[in-house]
Order: sequence, then C-alpha cells, then structure tokens
Amino acid sequence: MTTSPLTVVRGGTLVESSWSGPADLVMRDGKIIAIAEPGGLIPDGATVLDATGKLVMPGGVDPHCHVGFTSGEFTSLDSYAECTTGAVFGGTTTIIDFAIPRPGQDPLDAADKLRTKATEGLCDSALHGCVVEWDDTTADQLATMAAAGIRTVKMFTTYAGESMADEHTILRTMQTTRDLGGMVIIHCESDAIVGDAQNAAASCGHIDAAGMATTRPEIAETASVAAVLAIAESQRAPVYFVHQSSAAAVELVADARKRGLVAFTEVVAHHVTLDDSEYQGSEPERFVCCPPLRSRGTVDGLGKHLFTGHITTIGSDHCCYDTVQKRQHRHDVRHMPNGLPGVETRLPVVFSKFVAANGLSPSRFVQLTAANPARTNGLYPRKGSIMPGSDADVAIWDPDLEWSVSDADLHMATDYTPYEGRRLRGKPVTVVVGGHVVVHDGILVDDTPRGRHLPAAPLDFTSMC
Repeated sequence: MTTSPLTVVRGGTLVESSWSGPADLVMRDGKIIAIAEPGGLIPDGATVLDATGKLVMPGGVDPHCHVGFTSGEFTSLDSYAECTTGAVFGGTTTIIDFAIPRPGQDPLDAADKLRTKATEGLCDSALHGCVVEWDDTTADQLATMAAAGIRTVKMFTTYAGESMADEHTILRTMQTTRDLGGMVIIHCESDAIVGDAQNAAASCGHIDAAGMATTRPEIAETASVAAVLAIAESQRAPVYFVHQSSAAAVELVADARKRGLVAFTEVVAHHVTLDDSEYQGSEPERFVCCPPLRSRGTVDGLGKHLFTGHITTIGSDHCCYDTVQKRQHRHDVRHMPNGLPGVETRLPVVFSKFVAANGLSPSRFVQLTAANPARTNGLYPRKGSIMPGSDADVAIWDPDLEWSVSDADLHMATDYTPYEGRRLRGKPVTVVVGGHVVVHDGILVDDTPRGRHLPAAPLDFTSMC
C-alpha cells in the first residue's frame, strides 16, 4: 500500500488554546497526525515548511460571516469563493454563514439553498439557521436542520417587518433547539428603543451616517439582553449573544453564567478596535454597522473583557458592501446597509492590538478566535485545534511583521476597508487548508475550491462552561 507523503511544519512555536511551546507539527492526508520534538529526523519525501521564529496556530474559525447576504434592497457582494479567499489570507480556515430566510421563505429552504454553496469555497464552512416567525411547521424544520448538522439558530430582536422575532417565537425556538442539542444565537437590540432613537435623530436632522452612534444607543442592547436572558433562564436553554458592543452587555451575560445559565458572549473585531470618532470623518458611511461603533471609553471597557474570560469568541460580522452601496442612502441610516467587510482583517487587527501591543497571550487569542468558535458551533476538535486527529488547517504567523492595511492589498470583494492606513504588527504568512498550502509568503499558491459543508455535532456545553 502506498503511503501518502508527510508535511512537517518545523522550527516554530505551536500555540493551542491551553498551551504553547516549541514543537514540530506533522500532517498527512488532510489531518494532523503528530506533534513531534523539534528538530527530529524528517522522512524522505516529506514537505517541510520552515516556521523558525514564527507562531504555528490553528486556522481561525470565524463564527459570524454574511456571504452574499440580502437585507432590504441591498445584497453584499461576495461569493463563497471570494469570501473564503479573503478568509485564508487573514488566517481563517473555517467560516460560519447565516441562512436567513427572506420574507415568506421557510428556514429549512433557506438553509438547503445556502448549504450547496460550500463547495465553492477555498476552505470549509458551516451554517447557522434562522427563525423569524413560529408556525406549526417550525419544530419539524428545526429537527430536520439539526439532523443535517445545523444546530445553531439565529434570531433578531430588531428589524421589524423583515427578520425580527417576537418573544413567543424566541421562547419556542429556545425550547426546541435545547432539546435538539443546539442553541439560539441572538442579535439583541430593543426595536422600540431603536425606533424611538431614530425618530428623535430624524426630527433634529441627525439621521445621516454622521449621527449613526445616537440612533442605536447602548441601552437598546442591554435592555434586550436582559429580556432574552430572562426567557432563556425560564427555559434553562443555552443562548449565545452575537456582537455585544459594551462591557455592560457582556457583564449581564457573565452574571447569568454565575447563576448557572449556559450563556456565551461574542464580540466582533471592529467593536474592540474602532470607535465612534470614525463617524466624524469625511466618509462616515463606511463605518455604519449594527450595533454602531461606540465611544472610546466603551470600546476600552469592552476590550478589557478579552482578558477577564467574560468574552467567549471574536467574530468578524463580515458584510461585504462597497462604497457605492454605502453612499446610496448615507443621509438616512434607516435605509443604509449595515455592516463592514472584515473576514480578512479580523485576526490581524485583534492580534496587533491585543497580543502584540497589550499582552494578551497567544493561547488566549487562539481560544477566542479558533477553539471557542469551534466549540460553540459543534466543530471542535475537528476545527480550532492542531492536536492529532484535527483537520490540517494551520496558520503560520510572523508575530513581528509590521505592515499597513490597504484595500489595494486585500482580497475581499469590496473597494474599501475600515482599517485603511492602520499600522499593524503580526500577520499570517503561510496558511494550510486540509493539508494543502494555500497561501505562502503572502501569495495565493493554490486556489482550488475544496470547501465542504461542516455538519455540527450536538453541542457539549460541559466543555465550554
């Protein structure tokens, strides 16, 4: 029987979510097969990747991506091929997309249509389902989705008339996903408070992009988080909060965990690195996202919880709109597309600010950006780890490389980045997907679409609490 050749990553410091140290990493047939003492004998025919002076990490898992996403009159511009190209350049080797039904569409139909696109990607992907309105078919649809490995279900407490779910729907969906080994993931903003704030802004002429920060205030988020936590506690149902944008919201979830609830906090890269001063610049529309960018004090308070353990994951909330789309309704944020491109920049901007500049450990970085996203989505240890048996998805980082972000050098399907001109330290230079070197020395060397839809296993909350 012919034995497949080995690939050995040699000379680097391996970084797992719970340890790090010098070692060689051995891969074969798309899997990690061994962690070896550094400098050992390499068999003839093996491919050697030199990682001397570099960090060898699991490829990132981005728990929050919107690919070709339609909201209102706008559709984001990327395909799976384009989104995952940006992802791998940024060190991410698994993305998780959202099957959000359009008005009148069933959740199961939305998931089935999107799942088939996974094979277009340069890396693997998984899906969150979504429920907007409960009816007598929803429980069966959720059971069918869970059997296909779609166990996390997105819900919104805002965007009335499009994707907002009422409290009865949230409660019933929590009950059902709980019993199916899954979990509700939820966008929390009080639609009533948001609507009132937007009306107030409109009445005084501040409803344009420059006034975005006032149109979705922090209290809208904390009020909704408190309400959803109460529903989850009444059902003893697990819950995951996406893109929390303030320390106050994070702390509500942390307090619920202390009371015994299985509850998780996600933050996204732009909420811990950018602030609302961007809305006072010459192109504020480029920074319109939901929730909006917060004050510098709020941003700093949120970032501190990356060190306390209160934050579970870091996502991108990637929405690949371009400046033409962003400018179309820049005078009225109620009609603008919300979201920023970020699947490629998520890991470098977080590494630069928190690992290189502020002492976050590389292991904690891996926990937040790879291991915990995989755990909370039923993909661990296949993803988010470089232990033997895991998929051979590896990012080799130069932790000292200094570089400037420029849209001209990025690979997402848009014409801007909110980080234009920022100096960063640390970057993935070689990325391996399924044992294949896809990016090397910052160049795409293999654009073969090998993406697979990843079915999630029933969620094991004992390993996450």
